[in-house]
Amino acid sequence: MQQSELKDLYVDELKDIYSAETQLVKALPKMAKAASSDQLRSGFQEHLEQTKGHVARLEQIFKALGEKPTGKKCKGMEGLIEEGSEAIGEDYEDDVKDQALIGAAQRVEHYEIAAYGTVRAIAEKLGEKAAVKLLGQTLEEEKETDEKLTELADSIEVSEEAEDEKPNALKVRSAKA
Repeated sequence: MQQSELKDLYVDELKDIYSAETQLVKALPKMAKAASSDQLRSGFQEHLEQTKGHVARLEQIFKALGEKPTGKKCKGMEGLIEEGSEAIGEDYEDDVKDQALIGAAQRVEHYEIAAYGTVRAIAEKLGEKAAVKLLGQTLEEEKETDEKLTELADSIEVSEEAEDEKPNALKVRSAKA
């Protein structure tokens, strides 16, 4: 494996993640606005601030490499955000929409977990110790966010709806724990 090719791949992957994170900074406020659950809305707002920190870490890595973080658009994240926008636009009951938003957000987190895991492994091969630490920190935060989303999704309970006109319909409501 040639070091110069590996470094080119590393920079390319970093640019992809940078594009993904900057797209997410624009999308998270829309997801927060669409959430009916205060807990979900707060989680999106918290992750927005965390994502801004991810962008700053990436900029720090680019500066150390003498590279610019621009020049590549992450089409994967673009597609995931488009799916999230579709969930926002659906005419679901509030709690069902929250489930759809959680699903869209978890797909984003899984994409980021894969991307950060890969780029951190490349940084290790290149001996980029400071970058490995920063990328590892972000990777752990992405995993924690995914776990929080799973917990939130699990806290939504499905029960029989009490309305007379829909006696057998299922209604999703937030569980009071």
